Amino acid sequence: MKKNVKFLFAIILFASGFFSVNAQQWGDYTLYALQNQYSANLLDTNGNIVKSWTFPSTAKTGYSTYMLPGGTLLRTVARMGNSFQGGPICGEVQKVDWNGNVVWDYIYSTANYCSHHDVCAMPNGNVLLIAYERKTAAEASAAGCSQSIEIWPDKIVEVQPTGATTGTVVWEWRAWDHLVQNVDPSKANYYPSIVDHPELLNINYNTQKDWMHMNGIDYNPILDQIAFSSRGLSEWFVIDHSTTTAEAASHSGGNAGKGGDFLFRWGHPVNYNAAGTSILNVTHDSHWIPEGVPNAGRLVGFNNRGVSNNQSSIDQIDVPRVGYNYSHTAGTAYLPSTYTSRLACNGYSSNMGNSQQLPNGNQLVCVATAGLIYEVDPAGTTIWSKQLTGAVPQSFRYDTCYANNPAPAIPVISSAGATILSATSADSYQWYLNGDLLIGETNQTISCTQNGIYLVRITQAPSCSFSYSSGYNFTLTGISTSDNDIKGISFFPNPATDLIKVGGLEKVKDNYTVNLFNLEGRLIFSAVNVQEIPTTNLSNGAYLISLTTDAGQSINQRIFIAN
Repeated sequence: MKKNVKFLFAIILFASGFFSVNAQQWGDYTLYALQNQYSANLLDTNGNIVKSWTFPSTAKTGYSTYMLPGGTLLRTVARMGNSFQGGPICGEVQKVDWNGNVVWDYIYSTANYCSHHDVCAMPNGNVLLIAYERKTAAEASAAGCSQSIEIWPDKIVEVQPTGATTGTVVWEWRAWDHLVQNVDPSKANYYPSIVDHPELLNINYNTQKDWMHMNGIDYNPILDQIAFSSRGLSEWFVIDHSTTTAEAASHSGGNAGKGGDFLFRWGHPVNYNAAGTSILNVTHDSHWIPEGVPNAGRLVGFNNRGVSNNQSSIDQIDVPRVGYNYSHTAGTAYLPSTYTSRLACNGYSSNMGNSQQLPNGNQLVCVATAGLIYEVDPAGTTIWSKQLTGAVPQSFRYDTCYANNPAPAIPVISSAGATILSATSADSYQWYLNGDLLIGETNQTISCTQNGIYLVRITQAPSCSFSYSSGYNFTLTGISTSDNDIKGISFFPNPATDLIKVGGLEKVKDNYTVNLFNLEGRLIFSAVNVQEIPTTNLSNGAYLISLTTDAGQSINQRIFIAN
């Protein structure tokens, strides 16, 4: 998104009309910081250090270091004196400007909780932290754990900076609120079948003190969702961020209607007693591919033992998302059954590691424990590399425009009439409905033909970053569509295997056109008045499908093909 920073860094390829894939190196700067050391560095395209930040001995790098638009670093600090011990414990997060001034230094560490591993920059300036929270053996037993041990389940907090060293937790999600067990019906969280509740976490699977060991976190501003990776469970998860904290502790509410339950999980179906191949074998750095980059919307992660016990991989998947939810057949593993694409790494990282997907189709790969950073083109050919001495948990590529210019102000959507929404002024616009891009809706205003949550993306020179509004929940009122009602139209099954069927056409009086697009907006299929679309010749993955009547009414849906 990495992190929402990944969304922010995306070059405005749509505005410039450039979206080609080539074998040239992308970007100007490569950022890295060695773990447990006291500096962060920018390399030029020749691998020479052109900029360094130096930190005091009390502020060594814990895990993550990112550059925000405008050149400020967001970094985790391995704080001294934490009550929690293990790796990588942090307990502190900083923002450091281009000149080395610490502009925010926040501690999230007590005897009962402590931040660790990764952080994620939010569009509004807030920061998402991963944190352990301590649960006693008695609390674990009462929750249905079959072992009498202290457990450190993970939680996610969103912190709003309020001063140079202060912050307010404005949102919180806790794994502890979303447990399941089938061992003891007299205790909490009991359900007879684990596989029937993949939205919950089995407290008796691979249970240990450092149980989940979350290590990567990403925010998707289009969906208002969070992805995270778990080393202990070898799995990627997606949760809803549109909830309140109270809803996040429950099983209802938010855009997806499921509170803080898992919306999607992938990589290790045995975790919820589902049949299927375990693809992930120790994983880090789950994130979405951002807009402006080929295969935008895929989930990606570092699979430490993906190829073998001595070769890592970068795995990507097309997720079966429909609106704010994800298709799933009860009693089975989440699709896809295997990775959509895999890049075998130039080596092996026993721990940590990350990748970044770049606008020209290249990938930057960090084989962390080997100290190797390199860039490959779409064919997998290495076109740039840097060997370092020491462990480098993550590395990222940026260009000078991104480093020199802050992100545009977050746009605001307002009502401009019964069916018209308008965005604040910008240089370019792209509208979305329920998390899906609306093809052709690139004006400052939009005429709404469907109920749902509308969102707009903008660009604003001289910034080289996208900026996204909050969602606007729109409801059509006082408008009759009974003579030509398309509200009941749906496209199914989803996922589709050999056909996409169009249902709910009974009240459609006009001729209509069905269009199928890939996620980059290229038209794949178009036909008039069809009720079925064959998919056997299409590649597996996610697509956008729309139906538009001659009267101008339209409906859009994201659909997943799994032939």
